[in-house]
Amino acid sequence: MTKHIFVTGGVVSSLGKGLTSASLGMLLEQHGLRVRMQKLDPYINVDPGTMSPYQHGEVYVLDDGSETDLDLGHYERFTSGPLTRDSNYTTGQIYLSVIEKERQGRFLGKTVQVIPHITNEIKSVIRKLGGDDVDVVITEIGGTVGDIESLPFLEAIRQFAQDVGRQQCLFIHLTLVPYLKAADELKTKPTQHSVGQLREIGIQPDVLVCRCERGISRDDREKIALFCNVPIDAVIEERDKDFSIYEVPLSLVDNQLDELVIKRLGLVAKPLELHAWLDLLHRLRNPQHEISIAVVGKYAEHRDAYKSIYEAIDHAGISQQAQIRIGRIQSGDVEREGAERLLGGYDGILVPGGFGERGVEGKVDAIQFARTRSIPFLGICLGMQCAVIEFGRNQVGLSKAHSTEFDKNTPDPVICLLDEQRNVTRVGGTMRLGNQPGVLTADSRAAAAYGSDSINERHRHRYEFNNDYRQRFEEHGLRFAGTSPDGALVEIVELPAHPWFVAVQYHPEFKSKPLLPHPLLRDFVGAAVRRRHHRDQTAVRPEK
Repeated sequence: MTKHIFVTGGVVSSLGKGLTSASLGMLLEQHGLRVRMQKLDPYINVDPGTMSPYQHGEVYVLDDGSETDLDLGHYERFTSGPLTRDSNYTTGQIYLSVIEKERQGRFLGKTVQVIPHITNEIKSVIRKLGGDDVDVVITEIGGTVGDIESLPFLEAIRQFAQDVGRQQCLFIHLTLVPYLKAADELKTKPTQHSVGQLREIGIQPDVLVCRCERGISRDDREKIALFCNVPIDAVIEERDKDFSIYEVPLSLVDNQLDELVIKRLGLVAKPLELHAWLDLLHRLRNPQHEISIAVVGKYAEHRDAYKSIYEAIDHAGISQQAQIRIGRIQSGDVEREGAERLLGGYDGILVPGGFGERGVEGKVDAIQFARTRSIPFLGICLGMQCAVIEFGRNQVGLSKAHSTEFDKNTPDPVICLLDEQRNVTRVGGTMRLGNQPGVLTADSRAAAAYGSDSINERHRHRYEFNNDYRQRFEEHGLRFAGTSPDGALVEIVELPAHPWFVAVQYHPEFKSKPLLPHPLLRDFVGAAVRRRHHRDQTAVRPEK
């Protein structure tokens, strides 16, 4: 029977439940176990697709087109189990499903209530991930214990453990043990209160993972164990990581969380194998190069809005043995202060996606700067569209070239709405989404990076290159290096005359992993390393 691990959080939000869950999943996989991951979110939105990146961070897109919580990015980067739309549910999706069943008469006139109807629906989506091919399902419950919106999910997992048998389930509670500088000590009381709230609901945690700035003494661990009713070896210290999030799994191993979980659930597991992960950390700690990459985005000040971008750059840096300083540059600031002032010292420039007109001209200016100064450039989604706009204005001679997303009356709509999007009126899950095939030009940089003439990449967009302009752009030196299999949709553009200038309509960052960086990000960072090396070699040293 599939075993289930439920991860809850207490005291404060943003403790890192997703990262801890993903790290545990990775460790169990390295013990030879088959793991599936799931996130249950308490907000009423049907999915994250329509939520502001300032509030929620990036929308992470899966192969099947599901728009999901950014924690699923952690799951994919750390583990290898497949993720589908069943891997992320919100309160909105749960209630919508129950209401649709009520409208269909499925409840035979009964009063529809939170218990049992909503909790039964939650239990049913948890069961979906189990099966003969799965050893462990790790389900993360979003929010914080004590939040009213989390109560149905907590009640559902309490019932689930009763339904399948307590020995089939493990409850892990992630909590905070804060350090008070004035008292010069760690405080365990917030953890005690958080566990107390969980126990009032009827859930006794089996394991406490305690986030902390400083090490927890044995006396404090004994106190936590006593007042929270857990064995002392189940009080796991998880100290803040200043160097890299990829150290988290090793921290859990040092505290024997993986062995504790395997023993408690009676799992048959192989010895832990971490050679590849240790090699990754060795390369991360011992870089041979130092470079800088500017990410010029609309939401640059909000780190989680481009979470996968930053992680994918780190993955590429590891593969190229490069320590990367990332500059988070607001595209609006480029408009106001100029590209020369803000971007002059960088070894590479990346322009990511986004929606809405704000900051678009700053992205265009940044791309022109990269193109004319021969700086390695990678454009993603809107970044590709802005690259087309910039090239059209400054090379093709279309001074008013634009996207109809931002100027419906532009005389030169080089970017326009996809035909399939013209009659779409509803928001949420209605864009061109998920894994889509593509074919590559044989002699292109993209084909060289992939080592293949075909690709499958994840999309999230409504607008596309206008094919009416393809011939004119080609005549002026822009290469269309990738298209949909029927040739109708442009997927990749390149400048062969430039040291490294590639822009893609899809989101390569969603398929990058620390042990398997995306080939385009890898080669982009490699080009930035070469530029830095060349600049260092040709720098004029002042006379003494």
